[in-house]
Amino acid sequence: MKVAVSSSGGDLDAQIDPRFGRCAYFIIVETDDMSFEVFDNENIALGGGAGIQSGQFVASKGAKTIITGNAGPNAVRTLSAAGVEVIVGQAGTVRQAIENYKKGKLRNTTEANVVDHYGMGSSSAQSPMGGMGRGGGMGRGRGMGMGRGRGMGAGMPASGSVSSNQPESAPLSKGEALKSLKDQANDLRKQIENIESSIKDLEKK
Repeated sequence: MKVAVSSSGGDLDAQIDPRFGRCAYFIIVETDDMSFEVFDNENIALGGGAGIQSGQFVASKGAKTIITGNAGPNAVRTLSAAGVEVIVGQAGTVRQAIENYKKGKLRNTTEANVVDHYGMGSSSAQSPMGGMGRGGGMGRGRGMGMGRGRGMGAGMPASGSVSSNQPESAPLSKGEALKSLKDQANDLRKQIENIESSIKDLEKK
């Protein structure tokens, strides 16, 4: 079966790129024999729609699952509509992610874990536990995390799962905000479980 992974490099020992729509590369792995293909992500510089375009690209390559760090609502909707399983909250190498997937340790989701346009203006891997980011906030700019003036606008978290900020154009009701926070807490728990699992695997080697 073909599994796609958002990658920061061009081989199985590269680190997973935390951005889906604007990752550096897509690596498509055949899980039966670990053969793989590497594709440059041509959507990395798009001003908008990177998640949708990347979702369509992954589906067009026959991947049945995508493993990544973070995926926004548009990307998740596009992938789900194409029948592609979405697994978020992953870190480590592409090889580790595929091995964990084959062992049944990874769980798919139907919920985005970041807002749309996550990852714009960033060319480096971002910590899954970053700042709260609101344009002039803690991690959206080009000044080593302080983001003055070059931040990417309101409600764009510097990280995946800990921001409760929402886009100004779409304020959430109390119930929706509560559900969003609970979903984020669940995603964080999954990330911690996966990280602990990876630590145990490495300790055994």
